[in-house]
Amino acid sequence: MARRDRSSSGRPEAGRRPSLPVLYGRNPVREALRGRRRVRRVWATAAVGREPWLRGVEVERAETAELTERCGSPDHQGVCAQVDPYPYADAAQLVAAPKALVVVLDEVQDPQNLGAVCRAAECAGATGVVVPERRAADVTPAVAKASAGAVEHVPVARVRNLADFLADAKAAGCWCYGAASSGVVAYDAPDYAGGVVVVLGSEGRGLRPRVAAACDALIALPLRGKVESLNVGATAAVILYEILQSRGENG
Repeated sequence: MARRDRSSSGRPEAGRRPSLPVLYGRNPVREALRGRRRVRRVWATAAVGREPWLRGVEVERAETAELTERCGSPDHQGVCAQVDPYPYADAAQLVAAPKALVVVLDEVQDPQNLGAVCRAAECAGATGVVVPERRAADVTPAVAKASAGAVEHVPVARVRNLADFLADAKAAGCWCYGAASSGVVAYDAPDYAGGVVVVLGSEGRGLRPRVAAACDALIALPLRGKVESLNVGATAAVILYEILQSRGENG
């Protein structure tokens, strides 16, 4: 149950944003209520507050304009929630998991793309997602919205240096595959048994040379049309489900 934080009114002070993040949208709020971090307050319109998934939750009624002001977006779908900061995972623990399946994003800065990858990773049962600490999107309310709340369930870790992380992943027994248009290995050719790390590049630039060099192999998806590439979210989904197919885990 969401608990009211009585230490403050929850309203942003003039000229300042609230110190705690405010999630918005039905899916992000619903998954936060089922997830790992504490939900401190929930605001909803009268209609949304009566929906079954909010039964048993302390909900404060709010008008549409107030919800927009609280979360800073008109895309709240009638509900938003103040939550604790996102609990980032330990990257070393992700690659240490049995049959680890980890998605690494190399400087992906678009929140929509990070959200899409997290959603694909969560749906495919991936062990987690790893992003660099700098020049990359963080897990924000916008990312939570784009992921349909998947970030509340799939672990996301931040690392200082991706090439060093890939070296650590190899030492932990994982194979590292970078997705690149220049890849000479078909995406469905590797044996994906055991621990696997899939590395996806940023919008436009792809994988940086040092990150690509740290991979065991570069894989590529076939492109039959005139557009040069899939977006990173679609690429992640295709490769993750190919790995499930290869492992016999698609049933």
